[in-house]
Amino acid sequence: MFELKVKTWFAAAHRLTMVGKKCENLHGHNWKIEACIIGEKLNEGGVLMDFGEIKKYISEIMNQLDHKYLNEMDTFTKSAPSSENIALHIAQELQKRITDPLIRVSRVSAWESDNSCATYIA
Repeated sequence: MFELKVKTWFAAAHRLTMVGKKCENLHGHNWKIEACIIGEKLNEGGVLMDFGEIKKYISEIMNQLDHKYLNEMDTFTKSAPSSENIALHIAQELQKRITDPLIRVSRVSAWESDNSCATYIA
């Protein structure tokens, strides 16, 4: 089994309810995202998937999130824009873009600070 990881960043604001006084205020983060894909078979070039292709997909997703107020996005109308739900959203959006049925997203971590992250494991 092979796993590839791509890191990226985006900045956005959100507010969370029912989690604690401090987080209920409007605030922002510079999220660091780590997205991993896995597969068992390498292609003719000896790679699971071209990093450039993964980065292109991740960039498209980051452009949807970057410098936004996440609470106002359709994506987060039914679920809070928590780090957990951000990781889930990115994993789902990335999987939609991967056309090879033998390659899948294995995990996405959304770091809201240097020492706090949430990881969605597919």
